[in-house]
Amino acid sequence: MKLDSYCQTFFKNLPHQLKSFIYRKDLRKLLPLYNSKWNPNMYGQRYQQHFAPLRTKKLKILEIGVGGYDDPLSGGDSLRMWKTYFPNSMIYGIDIVDKKALESDRIKIFQDSQDDENFLEKVVAETGKLDIIIDDGSHQNEHVIKTFQILFPELNDGGIYVVEDTHTSYIPSYDNWSNFCSDSVLPHWARYGGSLDLYDSRTMINFFKRLVDCLSHQEFLHPGYSPNYFDKHIVAIHFYRNQVFIYKGDNTGPGNVVENNVLRPEWLKEIGIKSMEELELEFPTIDDPTRLLSNRYSDSHL
Repeated sequence: MKLDSYCQTFFKNLPHQLKSFIYRKDLRKLLPLYNSKWNPNMYGQRYQQHFAPLRTKKLKILEIGVGGYDDPLSGGDSLRMWKTYFPNSMIYGIDIVDKKALESDRIKIFQDSQDDENFLEKVVAETGKLDIIIDDGSHQNEHVIKTFQILFPELNDGGIYVVEDTHTSYIPSYDNWSNFCSDSVLPHWARYGGSLDLYDSRTMINFFKRLVDCLSHQEFLHPGYSPNYFDKHIVAIHFYRNQVFIYKGDNTGPGNVVENNVLRPEWLKEIGIKSMEELELEFPTIDDPTRLLSNRYSDSHL
């Protein structure tokens, strides 16, 4: 009976295994074979574009969110897909549910919340610096931002940090729903902490929009400005529908017309002044996006 069952399972899985082998170099075709992404065709095209040059390298890849919800034996498709696509890489997963039963050669899974700073530090202490991080976890805006603030510094130069399902930025949070929902039990997805305000700085999409300015921090006209970690280490950001790719590298090169966040002497001379103090400008405060979120979220927002 056991042999018959094994044979049935083998032949049932054979078409999937064959297709996985045939398409192992192309995420546009590989990703739809795995039940791991809500829009596999769209995500597959983007991942292929960004990951193809790295496919055969020896990398450390971390994905937050294993899948399968509360079932400890369910999920892991995405981890297995990355294992197939990156043949020389180690694949790590994080999930709030114990998914260790899904571990295999080159796949290791840690259990706890992505919102726990101490846990994330322990993970990196074991894995070492990472090359790719993919956040497909809770999709809660606060969690996504905090996790990025903690883990982006743990990427190697040349690394890529990906955030999926940024659409939860636009899903109204609990306080929004309570204004027009008579049911005391609000929709479960209202917990994501999104906002009706397209410019709400507490949503993940606006947090990553803010990081676009880090790319050009050398051009800030702001005497005394001290570049933060993201200023110095984010070299590219790619925005797509429901997905963001952030590249890490050296972003400490000189500015164009600004040096140390003041106008270069030749530009001061051109406008007929010796120092910026003569302009009597008022400079607005620039926030620090590296600051953890402990004080940024109020109970009413969540």
